[in-house]
Amino acid sequence: MDFSKVKLVVTDMDGTLLDSKHQVSALFFRIFSMLKKNNIHFIAASGRQHHSIASKLAPIKNDITIIAENGGYGKQGDKELFLFDLPILKIHKTIEVLRTLNTPNIVLCGLKSAYVESTDPEFLNTFSQFYSNYKIVDDLTKIENDSFIKIAVYDTECSEQNILPTVSHLSEELQIIVSGKNWLDISHHDANKGTALKIVQDTLSISKEETMVFGDYNNDLKMLELAHFSYAMENAHPNVKKVANFETKSNDENGVEYILKQVIASN
Repeated sequence: MDFSKVKLVVTDMDGTLLDSKHQVSALFFRIFSMLKKNNIHFIAASGRQHHSIASKLAPIKNDITIIAENGGYGKQGDKELFLFDLPILKIHKTIEVLRTLNTPNIVLCGLKSAYVESTDPEFLNTFSQFYSNYKIVDDLTKIENDSFIKIAVYDTECSEQNILPTVSHLSEELQIIVSGKNWLDISHHDANKGTALKIVQDTLSISKEETMVFGDYNNDLKMLELAHFSYAMENAHPNVKKVANFETKSNDENGVEYILKQVIASN
């Protein structure tokens, strides 16, 4: 396949660029240096907070664009590109609904920090893998002095089955996305990876035909539609495999790197 037209590479993090231990391979950083030499811009697009993504990609964070919180916040180096925050009244209403669940693990995602009420060690251990900057508080509805990008909810079994039915009626006012087997995100209607990617494409004057995207879950669908070279991971959700034009190896087999080596060879 001819990848010589590729000018922009976009990849999800968990289940895609990161392996099952949530690590970035040393191979990727070597490949990135080649992408940079070939003037191919790189975007990391994730449901993670900006602090967490920047930490995972620390050696290159100033040379890339980061789309965080599933498209709620974007930053290119030190330059803020966009912020889709939620009105405080909608946040309080949503938290009240979520509290009707038996044991909701609710994360209020702010620009400065993430906030949780839970002190459950198991949840905090899982949660801290995605949110490197967070605070444990008594009441999420009392938090002030921050811009709030989304509300993330964690279910130990299946977010699609156990959380989605409870909040689906809020979809007229808010965007609701099942972002992983255990996670569901509630955010501004414009806060998605597709809208975020389109902003960057327009800023850089890069077309769909020049864009390559990798993803594994439903929160990646809209950005996959904006790339001719759209790749589903082998471990991807069936919906992703239906939308993507191509498929690569799993995240534990360096599926992203496998294709990017071919991109370098074409350039």
